[in-house]
Amino acid sequence: MPLVDLSMVEQRYDAVREVLDGATVKDTATRYGIDRRTLHRWLVRYATDGLAALADKSSKPDRCPHQMAPEIEARIVELRRSQPGWGPRTILNKLRRELEGPPSRAAIYRCLVRHRLISPKPRRRRRDDYKRWERSRSMELWQIDVMASVLASGIGVSVVTGIDDHSRFCVIAKVVARATARLVCDALLEALSTHGIPEILTDNGKVFTGRIGRRPATVLFDRICLNNGIRHLLTAPYSPTTTGKIERLHKTMRKEFFSDNSFDSIADMQTALDVWVTGYNNEREHQSLGDVPPIRRFELARPASLEVIDGDVEPEQELQPVKKIVSRRVDRTGRISILKHRYHVGRHLSGEAVTIESADGLLHISHNGVVVATHARRHLIDDDDKMDRRPRHARKLAQPTKGAEVLRIVDKHGSVSFAGTGYRVGNKFIGSTVGVRLVGDTVQITLDGSLLRTHRARHDRSKEFGALAQPNGKPRKARM
Repeated sequence: MPLVDLSMVEQRYDAVREVLDGATVKDTATRYGIDRRTLHRWLVRYATDGLAALADKSSKPDRCPHQMAPEIEARIVELRRSQPGWGPRTILNKLRRELEGPPSRAAIYRCLVRHRLISPKPRRRRRDDYKRWERSRSMELWQIDVMASVLASGIGVSVVTGIDDHSRFCVIAKVVARATARLVCDALLEALSTHGIPEILTDNGKVFTGRIGRRPATVLFDRICLNNGIRHLLTAPYSPTTTGKIERLHKTMRKEFFSDNSFDSIADMQTALDVWVTGYNNEREHQSLGDVPPIRRFELARPASLEVIDGDVEPEQELQPVKKIVSRRVDRTGRISILKHRYHVGRHLSGEAVTIESADGLLHISHNGVVVATHARRHLIDDDDKMDRRPRHARKLAQPTKGAEVLRIVDKHGSVSFAGTGYRVGNKFIGSTVGVRLVGDTVQITLDGSLLRTHRARHDRSKEFGALAQPNGKPRKARM
């Protein structure tokens, strides 16, 4: 009989003996400060194995009907060690082809953790919490991006990549010395000539678009899309998850291709990359596709038979939308009139000339290139051609006052000071001498007889006399 801790076993034995002598389980459990179910377990253990069974023992079950068989566990360890890049999901797919009843993915994960082949990961969000988005058919949308790499000599190179959104088929994998506009567009033209014309999704890189710069322009990539009728979509700024499929392709390339290989020249890298891409498209199983190669989805797309137009060709005029733009001058109430309909712009722009653009059922009102108001169009779209017509009995706006004018020099911030208050003029007039007039409750700023800005008066009206008494401003102090 093994040695036991009598101090604890003796108390349990006394409780069991009292019950066997006739005491109730409820009263005995109350005296010893234990639960009745605990006392019942002691009685069963004592009746089964005697006094030694009342000692403490591990709560580990004697057997587990769901325990993984040693042969399967050894096979999992073997697969992981032979392919360190395979995770629980990939190993499960391999075991499904070998076994009739393979273990679950969670069981494989715990097996790898027990053998210290992977590290336990912190709890992540559930897969249902992620919003998955993809096109319904192949050749509807391509995601295109540029990734960086290096040669064996340490010289940096770029890889222009593209992937089909639905099938994950790699349509572009071109190694270039630098990601210039011409080289990136040559890779795009080659892919378009081979596969056809889809929509394209890129980030806001300068090589892809010039729409969001300080001075919007049409770059070569945009011209190719325009000439071939391609809808070019852009991601929101700082949103790399929008192009998550191409980013995932980059991760796979770095892990399976670039991390294990080094090349002396761009030609060698391109040759090896072509071989890898062929295997990726035609042989490598893709988990997001149900463990089939991307070619199984991409081959369902219709082959292309279109002539691709380069971006050096000027886009046809028919492809550029015709915009209807007219000009108006804001009246003293801050409104303009379009085909007998009045739209509010703002009193601070009274007397200013604005442009009105009609597009998509809206009227966009701009002042000096800045949209200051947007209204729903009240007239019919067929009447856009009549927007140039002015009302016959339109009242003429009052001319600016010809009264006293003071001169001010525009400071380095593009503003002038009048009666102790700053009024904006514009950075392009910094250092210029402009005139300031009072017109009712507004302040007009002129240059060589031309009206530049009109502001609502914000200064203290009691200080106007002092400001008008010094038409050239306060004399500047001489520097010692």
